[in-house]
Amino acid sequence: MNNVETGKPVGAAADFASASVPRHLLRGALGFGLIIGTIALVPFAGPAPLLAAPLSLLAFRGCPTCWVIGLAQTISRGRLKRTCTDGVCTLETRGLSDGAAAEDARRARSYSVHSG
Repeated sequence: MNNVETGKPVGAAADFASASVPRHLLRGALGFGLIIGTIALVPFAGPAPLLAAPLSLLAFRGCPTCWVIGLAQTISRGRLKRTCTDGVCTLETRGLSDGAAAEDARRARSYSVHSG
């Protein structure tokens, strides 16, 4: 069920995913590098390097937790599809080999969300 105004699924959470896993890992390396670099430079340059710390929030698209959520979304993108019909939401797999599809389908059934 999609929202008429936005076209997005009703109850859709924020999307922190990147276009690819390597791009997302690059964003994480940049974000963590900025945080570590600013803290490491404080003893040598005083508090001035801390002004670069907010740039890590841009790289993470929020906080480090947002980056981790985005990593999970990026990895699962294209493998799982959530569908809701008559108040019952399920996860469906697509594009996997038979063995992997069967295992993911078993997991998807165990994570089905029933609203009512």
